[in-house]
Amino acid sequence: MEGPNSGSGISVFRLILVPAVITLAVTILRLVGELRHWPAPLFNASAGGGFAIVGIVWLVPILGIYFALKLSSAGQGPASFGKAIGYTVLGLVVAVIGGFVGFGPGQFPGKEALGYVIMAAGAIWLFPAWPALFKILVAYGYGARIPVAIVMFFAISGKWGTHYDAPAPGFPPDMTFWPTYLHIALLPQLIFWVMFTVLIGALFGTIVAAIAGRGRKVAAAES
Repeated sequence: MEGPNSGSGISVFRLILVPAVITLAVTILRLVGELRHWPAPLFNASAGGGFAIVGIVWLVPILGIYFALKLSSAGQGPASFGKAIGYTVLGLVVAVIGGFVGFGPGQFPGKEALGYVIMAAGAIWLFPAWPALFKILVAYGYGARIPVAIVMFFAISGKWGTHYDAPAPGFPPDMTFWPTYLHIALLPQLIFWVMFTVLIGALFGTIVAAIAGRGRKVAAAES
């Protein structure tokens, strides 16, 4: 047993506050950079963002490690790091299946909605293995992605010419605002990217916390 797996004893709000503020600052910087056509590869206004260096997606593994180490040092690690890693990997497999179901070849009623449900279920796989980390990553995920969804609302309605309002190739050009916003902004930001934050953050965080915990045990045994 590496630590209790309850989520009590640490403030979710206090733990995610500074990371959420940093993430918001990066979002604003990226928006300004795209509006002012600052150079690539720092900024990219194409659909999907083109792996621009300035972006909040790169914060996910870093903050996943930060959250996991903080929880572990506070005595809120998982009952088993191996189980937490295994459940996270299984969650990633479920999420990939959800992506294929929702956005792969073939059409049927409710296809996209079913895909999002499966992806969300993938993220929930972390909860039984490390509830405290799951809660932190979900809270941070929404703290990071709700502002992006708000930015996208105005970007799409105002046609700003940024990656926040650029639809993917093949997206119906005649679709009205609300369906467009739902498909390229609201659902991806509040489901897909939160799922990504939970699972990728947990994968990196749990591995590093497990290594750090093993190192502490070795050091204690040798002292």
